[in-house]
Amino acid sequence: MDFPLIDRSIAEIAPDFRAISILVDASDPTRGPMARDVLGEACDFVRAGGPQWGDAHLASWADVYSRFGAKPNRTPCSAQALKKRVEKDGRLPTINPLVDLYNAVSLRFAVPVGGENFDAYVGKPRLAIADGTEAFDTVANGEAIIEHPSVGEVIWRDDIGVTCRRWNWRQGTRTRLDSIGGRMWFILESLETMPEEALEEAANMLVSGLRQLAPGCDVYRQNLLPA
Repeated sequence: MDFPLIDRSIAEIAPDFRAISILVDASDPTRGPMARDVLGEACDFVRAGGPQWGDAHLASWADVYSRFGAKPNRTPCSAQALKKRVEKDGRLPTINPLVDLYNAVSLRFAVPVGGENFDAYVGKPRLAIADGTEAFDTVANGEAIIEHPSVGEVIWRDDIGVTCRRWNWRQGTRTRLDSIGGRMWFILESLETMPEEALEEAANMLVSGLRQLAPGCDVYRQNLLPA
């Protein structure tokens, strides 16, 4: 299975960026339940204050967003957006066991976590700087539309177009992962204000949960840094 690429230009925006890529092959139809309410527990943890370094890590992401021209108060990183919803509503609504799992990891560790349908990718996932011509498939007012990122925006993309805008702000529809099965790709993205051991612990929580939901799945894990 191919691992994602990080363009050299990313180091100019976030030289301290590091991530863990997890590719999962769950072609075997075996399915299992989660042992506990990981999403509810994560929401409770956020309401109790979250990890000690969490606010500093989310502030670092806001700074990085500003460096490539995004407005973090308007379009925050995915981990900040989840945290705000919990602080406002007390809980996140359950979606399905898979999405609930990686949302729980994101909340518990104040780290952006993405889940993607790897079988929908054409070529390798790549973290890159947009030139503004790339296609991004999304939905507005219930209708499928094509948008384009801003020039200089950090995007995840493949050979066809954008799969996630503003680093980890909004996921496209083409590669969205909403059920267990086939090849699934997860990415946990951090900056230096998140301890390295916490990033590893977050990845371990995700892998442990995936093995409960898809017993017998094959897991391929790799640490990523800017080139």
